[in-house]
Amino acid sequence: MPKKAVGLTARKVETIRTPGLFADGNGLYLQVTATGAKTWIFRYSIGGKRRDMGLGSTTVVSLAQARDKAVEAKKVVAAGTDPLEARKAQEAAQALEAARAVTFKECATSYIESMQAGWKSAKHGAQWTSTLETYAYPLIGSLPINAIDTNLVLKVLEPIWTTKTETASRVRGRIESILDYAKVRGHRSGENPARWRGHLDHILPAKNDVVKVEHHAALPYASMPPFWPKLQVQDGMGARALEMAILTATRTNEVLGAKWSEIDVERRIWIIPPERMKPGVEHRVPLTEPTLALLRKMGAIRRGELVFTGQTKDRPLSNMAMNMTLRRMKLDVTPHGFRSTFRTWVAEKTHFPDDVAEAALSHTQGNKVVAAYQRGDLFEKRRMLMQAWAQFVTGLNEETEQADG
Repeated sequence: MPKKAVGLTARKVETIRTPGLFADGNGLYLQVTATGAKTWIFRYSIGGKRRDMGLGSTTVVSLAQARDKAVEAKKVVAAGTDPLEARKAQEAAQALEAARAVTFKECATSYIESMQAGWKSAKHGAQWTSTLETYAYPLIGSLPINAIDTNLVLKVLEPIWTTKTETASRVRGRIESILDYAKVRGHRSGENPARWRGHLDHILPAKNDVVKVEHHAALPYASMPPFWPKLQVQDGMGARALEMAILTATRTNEVLGAKWSEIDVERRIWIIPPERMKPGVEHRVPLTEPTLALLRKMGAIRRGELVFTGQTKDRPLSNMAMNMTLRRMKLDVTPHGFRSTFRTWVAEKTHFPDDVAEAALSHTQGNKVVAAYQRGDLFEKRRMLMQAWAQFVTGLNEETEQADG
């Protein structure tokens, strides 16, 4: 039972050691535990039930402050409200307000971190961060996520929509994803102001109406035989990586990430794992004799697991290395453009079927019915195709017109 007292004093609160409840008045009690801990308790009855509400430790709340809190709580009880429930509601409202005070940049960072494991590479996350830092954060990064509206989204997009349309479209999609994430996490509510269909499409022109599709600049296939010896005399890892990309008709990122463990010289095959492929499926690349000769050359200067290493061991070559090689050769083409050169050559100079050429480029089968039944990767036919391409490129047989594989 609580020990009756006329009231407490600051001195008594400081010196008392006996465990128990010590009354002060107005429902305020000092609670002393067996361990010596001292806390304030407000005891009240509501709806016929007795309840105790903690008011804090004596190390934080003084006697005078505890009395003030008890008086305020007693007023709440007199009004017919449970002060414990009122406090819970207030704490919930404060937590909601704090959640909604999260900035756009904080929410974007959290979203990128949560999705990183599901993305194909760290580079994808870096691209998200880079575009947001360049275009979104300077304008809306420090603003509360729940304050982002259509006008603010447009403030980010309109300056670049007609000049950097592809980039602007990516930025819009990324803002939309971040705002959806924020809504699920309870940081905002309502419609997504970055949504395209039925919203921004009524304000901004469609991407395809703004800018014409620009294809990667490609070297005409007839120029490949004279180009090849000029490439071979170029110094640098970038030139060797470009040779590999051309001979295998693979994407630049696939070449730059190539590992020795992926290459089986005896079987003359390079197996690129799904996580490094744009379509997300394993791609088997047949290796021709010129490609194997290049790999033997690279093996002689091997510095680690990567076939084409950058300046630092076990770090990939920069994706600008191939471009710089072409610039030194004063050619206005791109490394990716050689895939177009290959595809045009197949169509115009050989009789290989389209599906073999598309498989060589690791393009997804567009016809879903065909894709459902065609489970193989046409590897042996692709081996014949790549052999014909290597012969053409290296000038061993410039007029090669391979019959049906």
